[in-house]
Amino acid sequence: MSRIEQVRSLISELEPDMEKFYEKGNKAAGTRARKTLQEIKKVSQEIRLEIQEMKNSGKV
Repeated sequence: MSRIEQVRSLISELEPDMEKFYEKGNKAAGTRARKTLQEIKKVSQEIRLEIQEMKNSGKV
């Protein structure tokens, strides 16, 4: 799976839980949203490191 697809997948997974938490006050949805946000943070950091590595090696 490409990095773009991975980020899109995580965001689409996040949306329903965010809506449930903010609109309906569902606490379990808030927990799931936090977990997904943490995963997005992790993937984002990995992508940042890959980009930096590619820039430094002259591959871009």
